[in-house]
Amino acid sequence: MLMKFSKYQGAGNDFIVVDDRDEIFDLTDQALIVRLCDRRFGVGADGLILLRNHTDFDFEMVYFNSDGAPSSMCGNGGRCIARFADDLGIPQKGAYSFLAVDGPHEAIIEAQVIHLKMSDVEKIELVPEGKKVETGSPHLILEREALDIDDFVQEAREYRNLEAYKQKGINVNFILREGSGLKIRTYERGVEDETLACGTGVTAAALSVFNPMLKDVQSIEVKARGGDLSVRAKANSTGGYEDVWLTGPADFVYSGEIKF
Repeated sequence: MLMKFSKYQGAGNDFIVVDDRDEIFDLTDQALIVRLCDRRFGVGADGLILLRNHTDFDFEMVYFNSDGAPSSMCGNGGRCIARFADDLGIPQKGAYSFLAVDGPHEAIIEAQVIHLKMSDVEKIELVPEGKKVETGSPHLILEREALDIDDFVQEAREYRNLEAYKQKGINVNFILREGSGLKIRTYERGVEDETLACGTGVTAAALSVFNPMLKDVQSIEVKARGGDLSVRAKANSTGGYEDVWLTGPADFVYSGEIKF
């Protein structure tokens, strides 16, 4: 059987994206997803995204990590599927409204960048290792004085497998304050390796350094290894953040067919 697919990337975070509005793809075939995402024996990607119809939204985003398991929200994937929907000619009225695993999202396409509205964040949790932030996916944020770490993956994996996080997993982010912005490196659960960018991780990192007492809109530039992104949000009265937007590139790479 031949499957048509497209490849998209957002700041180096790359995805196989499939138009599955006919709902042909077997959501339970984890082995197939692993093979498709394999960089030597398949297409190669950090994850696989299905675009499906939904009665109440412009479309639905169904996302799998490269280990084949259904994943929590992916910010870069959210921007990529918005670009894909636009390339498919799906009409939009100012902004796309779509459903993901963590709830509704909006996406606004503006030339080479896409603004993605993320879920509200209830709180920034202080934990012994650093800060824990839930941005549709769970993230551990650790401040460092340098990010040129030869054994980054090994060190991050140790945090990911701590007893408190081992069962459900957690994404691990090392951040460095640089001027008025941030630099970041991210280890993603499900991929079980470093990725060049992580949208929910960038969002979590930004919120972790925002001033919770400042009620005006705050924004910050974040440099990931694969590109530059930005986050803006507004602190609420409960110690969390609302009106959270992630902005960055999302680009078509190529399309093709694969036999499986």
